[in-house]
Amino acid sequence: MTTITGKVKWFDATKGFGFIERDDKEKDVFVHSSAVRNSGMNGLNEGDTLSFEVEEGQRGSSAVNLQKA
Repeated sequence: MTTITGKVKWFDATKGFGFIERDDKEKDVFVHSSAVRNSGMNGLNEGDTLSFEVEEGQRGSSAVNLQKA
């Protein structure tokens, strides 16, 4: 998988998901709270800069292996 960078567009901890705006201007990527927890983070804030990988699943693409930059 290729590592991509971007910024958190929005993340709602109550709903458990959000979206990351990619620096390469491709389509925004869905991010689930489980990916945040699996990366050892407590949450995401709008504007956080991240590196991540995109995983294709049954419901589309999502960000995994998140790291704050």
